[in-house]
Amino acid sequence: MKKENLEKAIKLRHELHKLAELSGKEVKTREYLMRFLKENTSLDLVDRGLWFYAKYDANNPSEAIGYRADFDAISVDETIDISYSSVTKGVSHKCGHDGHAATLVAFAMEIDKQGADKDIYFVFQHAEENGSGAEFASVIVDEANITEMYAFHNYPEIPFGEIGLKKGTVCFASMGMIIKLHGVSSHASEPEKGINPAYAVADIINSLSDYTDNKKNKGLVLATIVQVEVGEEAFGVSAHEGKLLLTIRAEKGNELKKLKEDLENRIKEEAEKYGLKYEIEYSDVFPETSNNDVIIEKIRSIALLNGYTVNDIKALRTSEDYGYFLQKTKGAMMWIGAGEECPNLHSTDFDFNDDLIEYVADLFMMIARS
Repeated sequence: MKKENLEKAIKLRHELHKLAELSGKEVKTREYLMRFLKENTSLDLVDRGLWFYAKYDANNPSEAIGYRADFDAISVDETIDISYSSVTKGVSHKCGHDGHAATLVAFAMEIDKQGADKDIYFVFQHAEENGSGAEFASVIVDEANITEMYAFHNYPEIPFGEIGLKKGTVCFASMGMIIKLHGVSSHASEPEKGINPAYAVADIINSLSDYTDNKKNKGLVLATIVQVEVGEEAFGVSAHEGKLLLTIRAEKGNELKKLKEDLENRIKEEAEKYGLKYEIEYSDVFPETSNNDVIIEKIRSIALLNGYTVNDIKALRTSEDYGYFLQKTKGAMMWIGAGEECPNLHSTDFDFNDDLIEYVADLFMMIARS
């Protein structure tokens, strides 16, 4: 990569780090990225509201391929002493999406000058952290007839530059489940005159292990209790409102669907058993992220030929909304080592490793020219 482009990309990353905006609120971040690309490339820019893309037009394109980067931050305080610390209180880039975006910009600047024989779409996507961004941005796949999609995520738990590849499921499907139970209030001295949801909540919690038993599922299935609320601090009143929040997660999308249906049926049964009314809502819905076998082997071959270190990894329990793109076309999510000394993702002391920008942008270039 040209030294000038790398220096610009690192500076861009630091500016994005300062801006740090939550999912769906990345107004300044998106505007800054678009302005930077307009000033530093001749690529066509298309603003789609919350997200956007840049396009390189080849003279006689053999196909259209795409690369995606996310740019939202998370609700974690910035505690490390750096010159580009987040200016948004309680919000910071502790997952490295600032680095993902800066890397894609670096690659775009290189393509803009060096060219390629394919049309290339550089997709900059909002709201990955809550699972809502890619569902919107993935429409570009059908609109542009993109035949291959690529993305990466920095990975602090493996040596710097090591490329973690996984055929099939690389990130679990998951969703947040909000269960609300409505009973009837009564005086605490006469609980029999009311309907208390605490017993139904307890029964639902105790039943979770029945549905996540490894012997009953082909892949790993999890139901994590996030919050439990029953009643309030009023000792004269028997509880009549209950709320249970779960994160349900599965290695396979079809098993998450089954878990969801099984729990819905169990909740209905418990509500009827105790005479409760109930509501179920969902949040942060992520599909299974499933890598294409052919694309994985393509990346492996290119990486090994050019001196990169490649290792097979197990499916990660974490979720990635990039799976929406991979439902529409073949592609892959690569996990690339940020160094074993790099703090864990979402921890207060995490900061994206700038050395990854050139490393990954060069790999992207090799893939584009293959």
